[in-house]
Amino acid sequence: MLKVSTDTQAGHGRLAENVVHFARVLRKAGLQIGTDRPLLALEALQVGGLQSREDVRSILCACLIDRIEHRPLFEQAFEVFWREPAPVLPVLAGPAGPERARRRDHQPDRMTHRRLAEALWPGGHIVAHAPERYGPERAGAVQPSWSDRERLRTLDFETMTGEEWRAAGHAVAMLALRLHRLRSRREAPAAHGQRVDYRKLMHEAARRAGDVAALPRRTRTTRLEPVIALVDISGSMSRYSRMFLQLLHALINRPVSQGARTTRLRVAAFVFGTRLTPVTRALAARDPDQALACVSGKVPDWSGGTRIGACLKDFNRAWARRLSLASATVMLVTDGLECADIELLGAEAARLSRSCRRLLWLNPLLRYESFTPEARGVRALLPYADRFLPVHNLESLERLALILSQRPHRRWETRPWK
Repeated sequence: MLKVSTDTQAGHGRLAENVVHFARVLRKAGLQIGTDRPLLALEALQVGGLQSREDVRSILCACLIDRIEHRPLFEQAFEVFWREPAPVLPVLAGPAGPERARRRDHQPDRMTHRRLAEALWPGGHIVAHAPERYGPERAGAVQPSWSDRERLRTLDFETMTGEEWRAAGHAVAMLALRLHRLRSRREAPAAHGQRVDYRKLMHEAARRAGDVAALPRRTRTTRLEPVIALVDISGSMSRYSRMFLQLLHALINRPVSQGARTTRLRVAAFVFGTRLTPVTRALAARDPDQALACVSGKVPDWSGGTRIGACLKDFNRAWARRLSLASATVMLVTDGLECADIELLGAEAARLSRSCRRLLWLNPLLRYESFTPEARGVRALLPYADRFLPVHNLESLERLALILSQRPHRRWETRPWK
């Protein structure tokens, strides 16, 4: 399938075809590459020449990618794509039957980026379907094994293939989120209430000529705590932000029964990169794909830079008084890599922490076991977060759902540095 010829003397048409094919592979792997990039790469190759493999690598890297976080994926794609066809032939044209299936399945699994493996070997490996507890299986679908289910729970969102991404999105939509209930000042009639309903008592006594059969009682009602999400959509957070927005879509559109009436959860969603954008109404759509497309069209700074401090300042000034922050749980989804104004970031994070009931910081960088808070932005945010949690796979989202259903502890008992 791969056309990997590098013979430049036989004709430049073959090289142009390979460059365009390589750009398509990178685009299918998740990189945003326009149609002008392959043309720019071909012009640069004509000017720079093809004296060595490193020259070709440097030229293609400079022309096809523009973000440092895309460099590892490009390097691995270059090593696999631009090589001699002989090592690929045993994998693509090996013996039929189980042996060939094992070889085809083994080759992509050795790669770090599973989306790149899917782009290079379409249909050449097995992906997991959604577990049974996340929803009903399709009719006629193969039942996944327990190992496939566990693998789907622990897979990083950044390395998922297209089919695994769709299965994970379905799992997130079916995730059972039970928010903590807060005691309200309102009261309602109850058979075993804590307080006597004197108003109803006097009314019943007047009707019965002073006789009372039973003391009417009342009790304080409860309500679900409001949830506010601030999601970073910068380039390094794009993949994780999309999956978390699917979780928010499920929360916003999930009906909740309270007595005889049905209401919706009190959820407010904001995304920020270089500016703050409310997306609660955009996520209030039936179809999750349509909702994410609406959010992408509404947000002009998707996969751009990030200004965490300035966006937190806009939220504290414009939205803190409109929302029920005093009783709300605020989820801040960002990697904390701020380079602009660290003092502003610390001040606004402190103000947000004082205004809300609890502040949960969800950071995908915690997927690394060797992660240490060395970046200035991370150290500025960390003292004001009540919980410091990962958000890189389904298992981390299940843990978040458990924490949201629990009663918050006192802040000095749950600080991350304790």
